Amino acid sequence: MIRIVLPPHLRTLARVDNEVTLEVQGDATLRSVLDELEACYPMLRGTIRDRVTQKRRPFLRFFACEEDWSHEPPDVRLPPAVVTGFEPFLIVGAMAGG
Repeated sequence: MIRIVLPPHLRTLARVDNEVTLEVQGDATLRSVLDELEACYPMLRGTIRDRVTQKRRPFLRFFACEEDWSHEPPDVRLPPAVVTGFEPFLIVGAMAGG
């Protein structure tokens, strides 16, 4: 069971509290986790990744086990601590401004 923590604006959109849990079949990769998240919460489609290119949206970052996974290839496997639910997979809204 994979635990995913969403930023506040996506939690509101998905109508969830703090984190969601997902069961991913096969390898738990960035792509498979995001695919399952969008399948379970269709209102999130296009908010985390571009609908056509599937690239991460600007101002969103991915973290696993306190490491930035935002620029990892989509088919990279997530760490065992995330796959087992010991550590959450974090989707974080980045801050910008000047």
